[in-house]
This record gives sequence, structure tokens and C-alpha cells, in this order.
Amino acid sequence: MIKQLHTIAFTHRNLEVSKIGRLHIEQDAVQSRFQILKERLHIDEIMFLSTCNRVEYFLVTNELVSEAFLIDFFSALYPEFDEEKVTFFAENALIFGKMDAVNHALRVAASIDSLVIGEREIITQVRQAYEQSRDLGLSGDTLRILFRHTIETAKRVYTETKISQKPVSVVSIAYQRLVGIDAPKDARVLAIGSGVTNTAMLRFLKKHGMSNFVIFNRTLEKAQVLAEELGGLAYPLAELKTYKGGFDILVSCTGAEETMVNAELYETLLNGDSAPKITIDLALPSDISEEVHQQFPTRSISIDVLQKISDSHLQERSQEVIHVEQILEEANNEFRNIAKFRAIEVAMRPVPQMVKDIRATAFNEIFKNELDQLDPSSLEILEKVVGYMEKKYMSMPMIMAKEIMFKS
Repeated sequence: MIKQLHTIAFTHRNLEVSKIGRLHIEQDAVQSRFQILKERLHIDEIMFLSTCNRVEYFLVTNELVSEAFLIDFFSALYPEFDEEKVTFFAENALIFGKMDAVNHALRVAASIDSLVIGEREIITQVRQAYEQSRDLGLSGDTLRILFRHTIETAKRVYTETKISQKPVSVVSIAYQRLVGIDAPKDARVLAIGSGVTNTAMLRFLKKHGMSNFVIFNRTLEKAQVLAEELGGLAYPLAELKTYKGGFDILVSCTGAEETMVNAELYETLLNGDSAPKITIDLALPSDISEEVHQQFPTRSISIDVLQKISDSHLQERSQEVIHVEQILEEANNEFRNIAKFRAIEVAMRPVPQMVKDIRATAFNEIFKNELDQLDPSSLEILEKVVGYMEKKYMSMPMIMAKEIMFKS
């Protein structure tokens, strides 16, 4: 199991966020693209994780994840890429294999590898990525076991340490600053993007009394789901430039490479309204152009400011990282045992059928004549005795294997 695990990763640590954004794949294309990829490159299981500053692929395969493999990987997954782009991503990927891949998954979900350490959103993003791969039939037993353990470990990290205490989430800090501005409860909220970050921000606003939401997103269906939850309206992103409903608060977080809202579009969205507006830009790179703040009266909450606040809070958490590392080390060792036991379970799968076959042969062939001479009551007792022994024969080897494994 462990030998087949590999991770191909692009994060803020090895690549500019704007370039990472080029690897994003729309929800409605995930299944078809990754199914083709699995077949072409002999990948048994795969999971795709895409956030504002991270794109990762978790693989289960017997293939060697070499430079040639990466070239084939990105060529098959992104047919729109030319040779130069394929080579660029193949050369800049971070590769983790075996237990390094396990450790990396644990660190990602525990937020130790995040741009903002202690960011709780990542555990949700990891869980949703796994659930998507499972529901689309892209993952199987190995990734199920890995990410069940990963999510359980992340929950333990957040429960047993203070790594997530005091606002470090850009969303929670943004909300606190919004409260400081004293935004009215009836404010018109215009949101661009319905990913995890924007969803969390809008839920904050909903929870604290706001109810007037309009959401624009590339994938309309995703925006509609969020809008229904919030009691708002949803539109495709292409219709943003013609929207005339106005706004009081503009919230944006997309994975776009370029600025989403320039001065021209902002003026269109104002629809003649000259009152100061609140802008909350949670994207990296920024979705809202600097010229907007230069040309219009805005009270801006930007990712840069939020990051500085977060960094000051993180200094107070530095000692907690040591505790988290201890938990992750324990989790790594636990997964080794989990993998060993699972390998034993898989190897022992034929045992129940073998026992049933032995029973059938004994009853239907070897002792058939003797059994035919038994009265119904005696035969019933014999059936119960053999059935009891059959269950014990199937369970005892697993119990003994588990005891031997944990003693070794």
C-alpha cells in the first residue's frame, strides 16, 4: 500500500500562486479528465486538491513517478497546454513518495504546510477533495484509509493544541475587521467566487445577521447551491459586467491569474452610486485592482493586511508547532501499522471462502452418508457447532495476526 503512494504538489513554497492557478480544473471536467489520465498512465487511484494557493495530486500507482511520467501526466491532464507549459510544471513539481507522501498529507490537513499555519479551512478542503474523488469513482481503498487517518489526525491537532486559537484564518480576521467598520446588517453583499474561502466568509456574514447576497461564479451550479443556503441569488461570472443591482460590500476570492475587478468594471457595478464601499479581497494574487482603491472611495480589507495580522498571531503559536509535530510523528507511526494490518486483511480475504468450501465438501461429499442418517435435531446441533467453529476459524487468524504485528 505505502509503496504505491505518491504526491505531486504545487504550493506557495515552490511556485507563484498565479502559476498554480493555471492548474485548476473546473468541477464539471474533473471526472472525465482524471478518468482518461488513470487509464493512460495506469494509475489505480487519484485525488485532486485545488485551493487558492495549492494544487496537489495524490496517486496510487505502481508506475515510477519520473520526469517522463510527469511529462505524460501533464500532457494528458491538460491537453490545452503546449510543450513549454507541460515541461515547466513537470520540472517545478514537488514529488513525495511512500511515507513522505503520507507525512505530507498529514501536514497539509493539519495546516502546518499552509500559507497561514493553523488555518482551519484546509481540513474542509482536504475532506471535500477526498469525497469528490470517492464519489466520482477516482479513488479506492488506499486513499480511503490514508485520508480517513489524515482527517482524524487533523481533528486531533485542532483539539489537542492551540494551533488554531486566536484568529489566524484570513476569513475570521476579515470578519473581525468588517465588524470594526460597523457594516450595516442590511448591506448588499456582492460575492465573486464560491470556493471554500468565499463560502466561509459569506457564512460568517449570514451567521451574524446579513441576508442580502448575490453570488457570481464560473460554475453556476456551485454558486446556486451556496445562494440557496444563504437565501441569495446566483449568476454566472460572465454576467458580472452587466449587473446593475449595486452593492455595499464586495467580497472576492477566485483562482484567476489576472485581476477580476478593474476600475472600469467597478464603476459599472456601482451603477451610479457614489457612496463609499467596503471591499474584501481574499485572493492571491489580488482579485481587485489597486486602481479601484485609488479612483473610488473604498474601505479595503486585503489579503496583505490580513496576512500581517495573522503573522503576529502566529508568533504567539510558535510553541504549539512543536506539539503538532509530535502528534504528526505519532500519526506517521500509526499509519505504518494501519497499512501493515490492511495488507494482512487483504491477504486473508480468501480465508472465509476457503473455510466455507471445506465445510461444503465435508457436508456434501465426505460425510454425506453419515449426515443423512442423523435425525433433524442432531443435524441442527451439528450445524450450530460447525457454524460456531467456522466463525472462530475466520476471526482468530486476524486477531493473532494483529497481536503479532503490534508485538513486533
